[in-house]
Amino acid sequence: MLKSLLPALLILGILPLSAQTAKPTSENNAQLKRWLAAQPAADKNKDGILTMEEARAWQKERLAQRSKSTRANRPKPTKANVSYGEHERHVLDFYQAKSDTPTPLVVYIHGGGFVAGTKNNMNVTMIRECEQAGISCAAIHYRFVSGPLDVSACMHDGARAVQFLRSKAKEWNIDPQRIACYGGSAGAGISMWLGFHDDLADPNNEDPVLRQSTRITAIGTLGGQSTYDPRWIKKEIGGRAWEHPSIFKMYNMSGAEDLNNPKFFKLYEEVSAITHLTKDDPPIYMYYSEADGPLPENARPGQGIHHPNNIKFLTRTTRASNKVNPIRANI
Repeated sequence: MLKSLLPALLILGILPLSAQTAKPTSENNAQLKRWLAAQPAADKNKDGILTMEEARAWQKERLAQRSKSTRANRPKPTKANVSYGEHERHVLDFYQAKSDTPTPLVVYIHGGGFVAGTKNNMNVTMIRECEQAGISCAAIHYRFVSGPLDVSACMHDGARAVQFLRSKAKEWNIDPQRIACYGGSAGAGISMWLGFHDDLADPNNEDPVLRQSTRITAIGTLGGQSTYDPRWIKKEIGGRAWEHPSIFKMYNMSGAEDLNNPKFFKLYEEVSAITHLTKDDPPIYMYYSEADGPLPENARPGQGIHHPNNIKFLTRTTRASNKVNPIRANI
């Protein structure tokens, strides 16, 4: 699915500056030329030349058709918009697999830079394949960073969602010992944080949900960040990846001038999954679609934020600290 979107991203993304000095068409732009060869229907006026306007219009039409089809084919949740906390975004959908015995559970956590996204982005194919395999699914919303809320709130929302689902184990026929989390980008970061963090269960809490364990048994990530420390991102990924707008919003920073402000250092560490890595953590599968190599000199702010160097950093740290954590990568 991700690979099928790459041509679209090439068209909708920022083209090389050299291609933007004149109106890009398939006659002067290599990407549009390849697109025309692969998708001739995008040439609406059939003049044999694909313009940027035609490419964008065609892609917009395709995305609308795909969205309509996805909505029509999406299975209906067994439980929809169930509250797992007090905030309006503390809601989840639950898809129960038919089984005479308790089922494993896969929890989807959406991406969006901690400022956007929806649980409805959970892949329909994933839901159906899990159902066929006797695996139940859940998809959650969580609070976005804004005002007084920093990114730690998103992490703890993910933890509470897992605790809530575990509290429903008997009622919803879930095996509480087999719960996995996965997601892309921000959702990947939350999934990794949950997988590596010590158990947040509070056995004596008055809230029965908070008495539940937050530990999971497997992690899946799409473009996941091993750390949200912008100092590391600046050093190890390079370019302007550390200038992704969500980085500043995550910490309620004024801007780049706050990067080395010591008041943020403790929070950098707390919300970065790699800080919490220990030997007893679950296995993780990490997928990256970005190119594995140096960023271009004219890289845009934020470009490379999903770079494969994230998994290299995690692997180096795992080996250096003898924290043997099964890691499988697909770059």
